[in-house]
Amino acid sequence: ERSLLGGDCLNVGCVPSKALIRSARAAADAREAGAFGVNVSGEVSVDFAAVMQRMRRLRSGIAPHDSAERFRGMGIDVFIGQATFQRPGIVRVGEQDLPYARAIIATGARAAIPPVPGLAEAGYLTNETVFSLTELPRRLAILGAGPIGCELAQSFARFGSQVTLIDSTSGILNREDEEAAGLVQKALERDGVRILCGGKAASVARNGNEKTIELDCEGTRHSVACDEILVAVGRAPNVEGLGLEAVGVDYDKRAGVAVDDRLRTTNRDIYACGDICSRYKFTHAADAMARIVIQNALLFGRAKASALTIPWCTYTDPEAAHVGLYEKDAKEQGVAYDVFRVELASVDRAILDGQTTGFLKVLTKKGTDKILGATLVASHAGDLLAPLVLAMTNDIGLGKIAKTIHAYPTQAEAIKKAGDAYSRTRLTPLVKSIFEKILAWRR
Repeated sequence: ERSLLGGDCLNVGCVPSKALIRSARAAADAREAGAFGVNVSGEVSVDFAAVMQRMRRLRSGIAPHDSAERFRGMGIDVFIGQATFQRPGIVRVGEQDLPYARAIIATGARAAIPPVPGLAEAGYLTNETVFSLTELPRRLAILGAGPIGCELAQSFARFGSQVTLIDSTSGILNREDEEAAGLVQKALERDGVRILCGGKAASVARNGNEKTIELDCEGTRHSVACDEILVAVGRAPNVEGLGLEAVGVDYDKRAGVAVDDRLRTTNRDIYACGDICSRYKFTHAADAMARIVIQNALLFGRAKASALTIPWCTYTDPEAAHVGLYEKDAKEQGVAYDVFRVELASVDRAILDGQTTGFLKVLTKKGTDKILGATLVASHAGDLLAPLVLAMTNDIGLGKIAKTIHAYPTQAEAIKKAGDAYSRTRLTPLVKSIFEKILAWRR
């Protein structure tokens, strides 16, 4: 490892961002406490330095799980430095050549930086530097309205920053279900985030401590003044400096290392997993792929990445979680499907929690209970989605979910309601007629 063990997730990704999100949610809960009959005297304020201190404390508490000491204790040799393939069978770290029978490339990805004139000169933050802030930016502009951009936009707005979120597409979370993205956008705007979509930053200039972004947004010229710029336009695979050419590993600077379905590169002795080769740039996806690589590289396995059922979640408030096919995917692939939808406003626990913004949408294969995909928007959608991921992974249909007793009242009842909705479709006119005759006879 050339930097810190644990990679992006522990050091500059999931762990620190979710710590900030939790603090931001606490601030929002305090401001909204009056709706629950709880009086919070005075204006709610955020001690940003304390928020960041808490994040760093929690991160350091988790860090030993990925420490060099722990791995060495398990009998693993750990080398700190840049690794470069010298020739087949040899990788160099620093001044030392290490022989290998099998190699796995898991170098991850970094923040992609758009070629905006003046951006480098003005200075900017990425996920690698934003968590080092000690003072809250009064005005924060974020380039990119994907998951990272949306999560941090809402959090910093809740901390008290004036946040402007800029994206070149027509809306935020452009890969997400359109309705789900719409609900998240309303939530961000409710928290004070200014959203400018449909325009790219044309230039950036700096005057003292102030930075100005000039952009053309759907024909309208905008000038955004800010104190800090956060770049969150996507990820670039870390393929540089690895010596991939020396061992015949094909790669692309945008897509990363080329692998087959068993995660083997174009060199049959070298495998890859995680952000370096996957379009699913999530920690849990990298973990699942790593397990496949271990099976295939060391244990003569034949596991396939295409067999994985990978969920994902954007941790805004409400969260937007998804697994499997979207409706647009099903239409593009010509897959016939049924939709079973449950509004959070019809779930008793969501009503009692005051968290009725959201819905569950389950796609099934036409005329069957086989789950093709699901989208869930709820305050804890990432947690609530897990039973549907389990069902898809193990080929459990909505019919069996309908037979599963769910504790009442819980927000997970939304999943039970979707199962019940499927069960009601089985009451065809013929079945209904038969039931009516049986009941009439029993009277």
